[in-house]
Amino acid sequence: MSKQTLSFQAEVAQLLHLVTHSLYSNKEIFLRELISNASDACDKLRFEALNNGALWEDAPTLEVRVAFDKDAKTLTITDNGIGMSQQEAIDHLGTIAKSGTRDFMSKLEASQKADAKEQGSLIGQFGVGFYSGFIVADKITVESRRAGLTADEGVRWVSGGTGDFEVETISRAARGTSVILHLRDDAMDYANGWRIKSIISKYSDHISLPILMPKEEWKDGEDGKDGGMVATGEWETVNKASALWTRPKKDITPEQYTEFYKQIAFDSEAPLAWRHNRVEGATEYTQLLYIPTKAPHDLWNRDKKAGIKLYVKRVFIMDEAEALMPAYLRFVKGVVDSADLPLNVSRELLQESRDVKSIREGNTRRVLTMLDDLATSGDDAEKAKYASFYGEFGAVLKEGLGEDFTNREKLSKLLRFASSTSDAVSVSFADYKARMKEGQEAIYYITADTLAAAKNSPQLELFKKKGIEVLLMTDRVDEWALGFMHEFDGTPLQSVAKGAVDLGKLQDETEKKATEEAAESFKPTLEKLKTALKDKAEDVRVTTRLVDSAACLVVKDGGMSTQLARMLKQAGQQAPDTKPILEVNADHPLVKKLADSAHFDDLAHILFDQALLAEGGLPDDPAAYVKRVNALLV
Repeated sequence: MSKQTLSFQAEVAQLLHLVTHSLYSNKEIFLRELISNASDACDKLRFEALNNGALWEDAPTLEVRVAFDKDAKTLTITDNGIGMSQQEAIDHLGTIAKSGTRDFMSKLEASQKADAKEQGSLIGQFGVGFYSGFIVADKITVESRRAGLTADEGVRWVSGGTGDFEVETISRAARGTSVILHLRDDAMDYANGWRIKSIISKYSDHISLPILMPKEEWKDGEDGKDGGMVATGEWETVNKASALWTRPKKDITPEQYTEFYKQIAFDSEAPLAWRHNRVEGATEYTQLLYIPTKAPHDLWNRDKKAGIKLYVKRVFIMDEAEALMPAYLRFVKGVVDSADLPLNVSRELLQESRDVKSIREGNTRRVLTMLDDLATSGDDAEKAKYASFYGEFGAVLKEGLGEDFTNREKLSKLLRFASSTSDAVSVSFADYKARMKEGQEAIYYITADTLAAAKNSPQLELFKKKGIEVLLMTDRVDEWALGFMHEFDGTPLQSVAKGAVDLGKLQDETEKKATEEAAESFKPTLEKLKTALKDKAEDVRVTTRLVDSAACLVVKDGGMSTQLARMLKQAGQQAPDTKPILEVNADHPLVKKLADSAHFDDLAHILFDQALLAEGGLPDDPAAYVKRVNALLV
């Protein structure tokens, strides 16, 4: 047998160091790459055998075998796929980034390409996965024989990853390839059956081929020695070899969908809903998406990685593919399996591309459609599911108003609120519009810290008197989210705590005239109030929005509400230093007494601070407020 030493077809000592020490951030990735290569080799045999049945030889069952030898410090991955001739070993293993799979695909006829794509096979793209073996090995030996060649036409390829490799002809009875990793001392934990099985389960569980390992059983030690796991001489399949999402929907039971969700989401409860679809077109992929029943404890931690699992042709790529799902849908669990998604060479980070964007948009549409189906279903059980969903995830869904302009209209239809006529968080914008009074020109709402604060806000008094419904918004995100939504279905949204009250056609001329007359007769008092409160209030004016209360605070149209300003300060962020407008009820006894009171300044400050308390705020100087009230009480 001839033996020769050749150099790699490039200056690759530094490149190999880069591939094995920098390209992969997770050491265990090497096993995924080598099993993927073995799977590719079996798929290549399957396709070539379509035109040449003799390539099957006497082994029609394709498989991958993984074995280790602690004494020899080796880990071996063997397949009975297409194998390599000596020249192919030189060409493909001796040239970095020369992908055999890519070369093979380029030679397939159009019809075979379609078959390959349909079966979701042929994983390799970049030709560097093989070299990931040097992450754990100081030497790699490859023994192979191409299907169709004689037993004496095998090849052995050996390299220490330093720039040279040896190749020689050997005798090999079985077709296919064995990759033998000579493990470094610091990588001997990969010569462990449990460790290898856990890696296979994580990354390669759904590869369509069976992955076999020597079966082990516990054997007690003798003469007081510790026992250990020993091989039984049999082989066992260690992967499921069947991806649930690749099976037809009609063949999958609800129980199977539920069990799969529990596995991938680490959730003990069944999912609320799911959708399973095969998407075809310019970008082809399979999606299996779940809505959980309960929100996780860290739902509001936007820094926590979240996303769905990404597979490429059944090979696990990453746990949290954030690029495939927007942040406001971070609660969604599931799987996306793509046949041709562009990845970087380590497959650990998605490249931004048209395909990534297309899958992200498709996933978003699918989730929003799923939620809309629940929300608009005529079935009471489905509606109850949506109510349950909204109680858990409604607040985070509102983030989409500011983050997803394309789907803002769809999102607005999914929102639900309590209202001045219903404490249940079940009123949609569409429901509100259907109940609007004749002549009403806006959808009225109020934001507050709590439902009680919203329901009892002085700003609602006129609306209650006239029977006008007002939406009560109590989520912390509401004020921010509604900054991106100014109308619904052509009807403007109007905060009852912003700007002068304007009920349009619902306010008759008599009321308007009475307000104008009250404001005119109250002018001297208003001027004194403005002077007394110049450091607190931007303006003081008479209002018609109050019925029972003496005063309330509002802000200018387009201004930041006092509630949002408070939340920003509580979060340690800067808020604009703006002053609210004090509106007073000229018919209230307390306000009427102001003009002739000897304690005008004290009453003015009490009036302002009470208005602040009524909307959930606190006086800047609580002690001064208490002192003024006590003085007047005495």
